[in-house]
Amino acid sequence: MSARSVSESSSASSNVSDEAEWLDVENDEEEAIPIVSLFDTQKTFPSWQEMLDSCKRDHGFDLIATIRDLKLDFHGAVKLVNFIRSRVRDQQPVPQSLTAADFDDDAYFKPVLDNDALIVSLDEILDSDLVKAAADGAAGAGEAQREDGSVEELLTQKQALEAELEAVRTQFSNYRLAVQETLDRRWGDDEEQSPAAKGKAGPEDRGNYYFESYAYNDIHETMLKDTVRTEAYRDFIYNNKDIFKDKVVLDIGCGTGILSMFCAKAGAARVIAVDKSDIIKKATENIFNNGLSDIITCVKGGIEDVKLPVDQVDIIVSEWMGYCLLYEAMLPSVLYARDRYLKPDGLLVPSSATLWMAPVQDADYMMEHISYWRDVYGFDMKAMQEGIFDEVRVEAVPQSALSGEPYPFKVLDLHTVKPEELSFTAKWESRLSRPSEGLDGFLIWFDNFFATSRDEPVPEPFTTPEDFVKAKPGNVAFTTGPSGTVTHWKQGLLLVPQGSAPSKLPERISGEVTFAALEENARALRVDVTCSFEGQSTTASQEKKWSWKLD
Repeated sequence: MSARSVSESSSASSNVSDEAEWLDVENDEEEAIPIVSLFDTQKTFPSWQEMLDSCKRDHGFDLIATIRDLKLDFHGAVKLVNFIRSRVRDQQPVPQSLTAADFDDDAYFKPVLDNDALIVSLDEILDSDLVKAAADGAAGAGEAQREDGSVEELLTQKQALEAELEAVRTQFSNYRLAVQETLDRRWGDDEEQSPAAKGKAGPEDRGNYYFESYAYNDIHETMLKDTVRTEAYRDFIYNNKDIFKDKVVLDIGCGTGILSMFCAKAGAARVIAVDKSDIIKKATENIFNNGLSDIITCVKGGIEDVKLPVDQVDIIVSEWMGYCLLYEAMLPSVLYARDRYLKPDGLLVPSSATLWMAPVQDADYMMEHISYWRDVYGFDMKAMQEGIFDEVRVEAVPQSALSGEPYPFKVLDLHTVKPEELSFTAKWESRLSRPSEGLDGFLIWFDNFFATSRDEPVPEPFTTPEDFVKAKPGNVAFTTGPSGTVTHWKQGLLLVPQGSAPSKLPERISGEVTFAALEENARALRVDVTCSFEGQSTTASQEKKWSWKLD
């Protein structure tokens, strides 16, 4: 991704919003939806009363009493139902002595059953005489045990219970109001708040703003419409269904849920989609609307912070790539998940990436974007050139702008690379095709490789995507370089100040390139390039060094 992937915690209102996503099943007075048993999905009942009676009679479980004993509101009751259903689905026993901590995870807002009529009926259940009678019975039993107490003590306790009951009623009313407001916004009855209205995070909160930027549609539309990107993932997953069949897959930075849905359609037994951005709510709805909620579990939060419902996964799928590959620093999160959750023989998708660099000489570009400021309708605006050579430009540069051979300066084997190795210095070199025309800068791009097995050798540095695809059936690869179809990543253009490089260059140039995170913003990137102009003159070789930021 070029800006992505997963807010630190959910507020009460956002929890309710999650809950509301599963309350849009309309009641049909003419045809009642059958209630599926909590403990036997093969049994259905015409009413929730009969289903609850069966649970008490056949399984010794009293839902009403549990809700009462744990003092659950509607919010908690939804999670309780989904917790029990998930235990039954996974053939795990339901604890005899349930506590609220057992189902505290917000993941239990997601229904185990599509259109679960029991969840739809919880409103009615909580307002029923059964719940009120149970509550009154509990209060009566408590009073009987304390009948030796003083009248004043009993009155005080009665008042406390009434106050507590009123507080619960108020809270429940607020929940229902929040649910309705959420549904109104979803279906267009209220204007959705714009990104501008929500404001941007300040410099001290750049990490959160990074995730907030992925909550809006525009960036996801751009990525989904990048056919090189999206079809590479789709083709690899669909053309290798034997790899994904019956496997547990982890999708990190799931965005709209597209990769998770590809995996589910390819036969994965279970997919866990994780994102820290609020886009996870729309992903949950997309997954629900496509009938894949029984396979895909959505989890909101950073992968380093959330608790996954599994201990290990077979495959990790992630679209983590940023401009110049490493901008945004999402790869460390993928490597954390690799070391924490991926099985020893598990697969990363994609499996490796290669960074390339080439010298650039483009007189037309320099005239249009740099020299332009020296004569704007007859005025010299050189003040506008301040800092113009300090930033990495993201541009789609034509192949004709390259003035020398591209060089692969870094290969990342995603199965073995360590987070600390993502800051590095590497050698590069290039044989120039037109040395007499000078040097305007450098161009950086990357290739991505999708291998069918982690035992497959990592592509050699000069391996092209075309060669990799031909090498083995099922392999997929693509380039973001100027020789391929333009992607939303484009390329990173590093312009050098005019006159800082010799006007006439030797046939071969070489040096080092450094990638490192900015101190003031760990998700940003600093790129340093040194260049030696060997043979430039009869004196010792000349060396230059430049630095750029991408933030």
